[in-house]
Amino acid sequence: MLQRYVSYASFYGNFRWEMPARFNIGTAVSDHWAAREPDRIALFDYRLDGEAARLSYGELATRSNALANGLKSLGVRRGDRVALLLPQSFETAIAHVAIYKLGAIAVPLALLFGMEALEYRLQTAGVKAVITNSAGVAKLGRIKGRLGDLEAVISIDGAEGEAQDFHRIVASHPDDFAAEDTTPDDPAMMIFTSGTTGPPKGALHGHRVLLGHLPGIRMAHEFLPQPGDLMWTPADWAWAGGLLNALLPGLYFGVPVVSGRFDKFDPEAALGLVEKMRVRNAFIPPTALRMLKSIKGIRNRFKLDLRTIGSAGEALGRETYDWAQAELGMTVNEFYGQTECNFVLSASAALGVSRGGSTGKPVPGHVVAVIDPDGRRLGPGEVGEIAVQRPDPVMFLEYWRNPEATAKKFIGDWMTTGDQGFEDDDGYVHFVGRDDDLITSAGFRIGPGEIEDCLTGHPAVALAAAVGKPDAMRTEIVKAYVVLKDGFAGGEALVEDIKLWVRERLSAHEYPREVEFVDSMPLTTSGKVIRRIFRDRAKREAAL
Repeated sequence: MLQRYVSYASFYGNFRWEMPARFNIGTAVSDHWAAREPDRIALFDYRLDGEAARLSYGELATRSNALANGLKSLGVRRGDRVALLLPQSFETAIAHVAIYKLGAIAVPLALLFGMEALEYRLQTAGVKAVITNSAGVAKLGRIKGRLGDLEAVISIDGAEGEAQDFHRIVASHPDDFAAEDTTPDDPAMMIFTSGTTGPPKGALHGHRVLLGHLPGIRMAHEFLPQPGDLMWTPADWAWAGGLLNALLPGLYFGVPVVSGRFDKFDPEAALGLVEKMRVRNAFIPPTALRMLKSIKGIRNRFKLDLRTIGSAGEALGRETYDWAQAELGMTVNEFYGQTECNFVLSASAALGVSRGGSTGKPVPGHVVAVIDPDGRRLGPGEVGEIAVQRPDPVMFLEYWRNPEATAKKFIGDWMTTGDQGFEDDDGYVHFVGRDDDLITSAGFRIGPGEIEDCLTGHPAVALAAAVGKPDAMRTEIVKAYVVLKDGFAGGEALVEDIKLWVRERLSAHEYPREVEFVDSMPLTTSGKVIRRIFRDRAKREAAL
């Protein structure tokens, strides 16, 4: 796994999976390093003022052991679901490791979830215990009576009502623990889909999911680990992106991971963290990268020591790709995957796999293709559905207690993604858009990602969403909802200028025929624009 290749062809062609008979994520990301280098730093907790706190691998191992013993004393057993409703923190990492060692199933959830969203996920997963903070305790207090499986609540902010003190539990239990003897296929975590196209589903993953991510991490981060590497992401660790594209792989490879507590992404604060902590490897979703565009003169104002930037979650787009090269002096390595099967396509500038507007090529160990509705592979330039062939270690085991939805996810041995794309003559896969997001206008099928990326290249535009608005003549027209940067005011002149900007850079059939200014952009916890809110809004407007 640690061999360095000089070409993509040799990396992909020579790669073979070697799955161990026994594997446990918890021991792999803590005990392995604790036995060899107990003082090696596993995590830094960023502080705006003062030095960052540190957690060693030895401390990660012993504290997770004590928490595993504490959870066991509370009745949590192998296969039970334990939810984590926490921000990035030492306690979050410790809790993950403890749950895996116990053979239980981690259910990471975002603190930003409202009451209904939280209740739905906790009920669906049948969660037995929740590890949270005081804000989470307050939310749980309002719905606990409707959570029949919930038996224990633990707070990192101390005992409160029925919630027990996380730190007291850790301090009062032995710090040695014999981890469950798990196989790669045994369940380890349940990550809910983002719900961009329908009710969220619990994607159940085995312990193998971490191993399945490693070749992609090495590809996008140009053969991590290298001396001095240090990982950070603004992505919530409750999302597959933050957890499996940064935290767990970093810990596995012995690369320190920085945690930073931000209520929402702040470009200035993010760059301050990267500078102060001397971050070398960052996973930054496209929306966050677009928000960085609002900061002028980044390389003059901030002394950055970045070696790699990976980006995924939605299409990066050529505009943002070019901006990063010009303003950051970095080639962003875009990659692609889903909650159900993550990190299967990637770019890698070090391997010569990099093309603006493309999401890269198949990661070694994964077979990815563009297929038609009958499961046949399509040729270069033909638009179809991006699919991943099973078996694949990064692929989910099933949707939790939903065999019908699981079966519908496959056409033969192809796991379908619901994402439209095409492969070019050189083997690069280009993302066009989700099935529900595609816009049909005057016979053209238009993906919103390229339009949105172009829109955010306009000097006045901070964020944008492009959707199809029903139209009697064209079936649909492109409508853009735009959040302006500070200092700009909406008006008809700016609307026309934005339309012309896109028309000149893309094409006459892709430019937005309507532009509406909005105060904010609805985003999922993973940073994706929730386009269906604007699609529904556009449909209502068309019906008036």
